Amino acid sequence: MGSSSFIRRLPKAELHLHLEGTVTPETLVELSARHSGPPLELAQARALYEYTDFTGFLMAFKAVSEHLRTPEDYEFVTWRMLERLARQGVVHAEVYVSVGVIYYWRRCEFEPLFLGMERARARAEAELGISLYWIFDAVRHFGPEEAARVFRKAAELRPQFPSIVGIGIGGDERRVGAEPFRELYAEARDAGLRLTAHAGETVGPESIWGAINIGAERLGHALSAVHDPELMDLLAERQIAVEICVTSNLRTGCCPRVEDHPLRRYFDSGLMVTLNSDDPALFQSDLEDEYCLARKGFGFTEEQLRELAANSIEASFLQAERKVTLLRRIESLE
Repeated sequence: MGSSSFIRRLPKAELHLHLEGTVTPETLVELSARHSGPPLELAQARALYEYTDFTGFLMAFKAVSEHLRTPEDYEFVTWRMLERLARQGVVHAEVYVSVGVIYYWRRCEFEPLFLGMERARARAEAELGISLYWIFDAVRHFGPEEAARVFRKAAELRPQFPSIVGIGIGGDERRVGAEPFRELYAEARDAGLRLTAHAGETVGPESIWGAINIGAERLGHALSAVHDPELMDLLAERQIAVEICVTSNLRTGCCPRVEDHPLRRYFDSGLMVTLNSDDPALFQSDLEDEYCLARKGFGFTEEQLRELAANSIEASFLQAERKVTLLRRIESLE
């Protein structure tokens, strides 16, 4: 109980979290009741979350996304997400929203939906004291042309909405690497956007090298870096943050056993490691659970958990002044 209380009270940021992946089956049932047609039963909703591999996970993510239809839906799930984060001691989140899915699969306008998300973000900041930045995520296997729509929409909206902080590419890296997005990343950087990329989740270290080579400042998963000593040295030297999602890697089959996960080795090798939940509703593990897993499954001490929390703040895209304030809170926690 002492460790759980410490973890819950520890101020921390979540840097790799997909909005759509926070929608629980129970919330999906509530959403379906708002729309025309027969509402989902809870058993039907839970069935959508069943999968056996990474491809199945992508299909489950798509199925959940299809039930988000209106600005009110997006406001509702954003508020629910932020409530849960605040209960876990999360003081800041940088959340991926799958703009690429909205454009490509659903063919609908994004701005009205985003206004709903923004209403919930502003309310949570005022009422819960938690801040949130948005990262517009493109689906890499939809191709550069679709990614360009996503990144340029982020650049277009950012002057009006400073909460839009960056861009990224998710999706199936087995089909498309990072290189086709090089020019788009340069364009996004020139527009003042920060750069992230999922890399090394389902394929080897070459994917991580590719993401670094196009300018990614943070790496989602980076699971396969452990197989390349030169890459490990570079990540430690440059302190390129890695967004580690242990339970996600286990549930998608990208890592066969918890004993095989490189979290401990990364930390001991001096990498800038952050803990994250990725898609907590789909993986049944939130950020508090990930810290508990680090404690119990990997032997992290409370002081090392404090270091992981500090890493999450340092690796965030927050302004320096807010980082200093939050780092002092972490340091002073008893």
